[in-house]
Amino acid sequence: MKLVLQNIEKKYDENNVLKKASFTFERGKIYGLLGRNGAGKTTLFNCISGDLKFENGKVMLLEDGNIEADMNYSKVGYVFSEPILPEFLTGQEFLKFYIDINKDKINNLLTIDEYFDIIKINDGDRYRLIKGYSHGMKNKIQMVCILITRPPVILLDEPLTSFDVVVALEIKNLLKKMKSEHIIIISTHILQLATDLCDEIVILNKGVLEEIDNQVLNGPEFEEKIMEILKEGNNG
Repeated sequence: MKLVLQNIEKKYDENNVLKKASFTFERGKIYGLLGRNGAGKTTLFNCISGDLKFENGKVMLLEDGNIEADMNYSKVGYVFSEPILPEFLTGQEFLKFYIDINKDKINNLLTIDEYFDIIKINDGDRYRLIKGYSHGMKNKIQMVCILITRPPVILLDEPLTSFDVVVALEIKNLLKKMKSEHIIIISTHILQLATDLCDEIVILNKGVLEEIDNQVLNGPEFEEKIMEILKEGNNG
């Protein structure tokens, strides 16, 4: 399975955020998407997920040698940097609702309490309104939704920044276990996370996507190389 981005162009007024951005992401890898603030990382994710229309280009999912004529956006799971959840429900009510409406997509379903256990939400918080959850707890709920439906393409926008170190490590281990059956793309500004978790690094710079050589990713000059590229983009 491959996710193919072909010459994606997106602009806001006169600002060309994406300029024929092209890349092919493959199943079995975790990709780190790096870029400066305002580079267009969230815009790119919104284009891939179908939440945002773009002026030109194509987003295609290649499965078993066939490219879908129309992208099936239900195969994309998106964890937002700012969680979007129904705050009038409790965590338990929301997960029950989420499972009910996604039954046809779920394999190997666990109990709701088992999912809560995975992300370390205690018994009392499970029955509190989401409105009273911290940012980190809301992000945990988003991650549970991904774990429940396990969509082929998973987009994570700054996913671990609000987790404590224990939960962050457990989520990283889960993602590593899941990657063989998924395409996982993580937008992050934390270089250490990129080197610890990701198999490939892609930089969004000046509106285009550029892959970083794996030898650089695993080498001592990684941070210096990334900083050099991003500074050049800022000057440009």
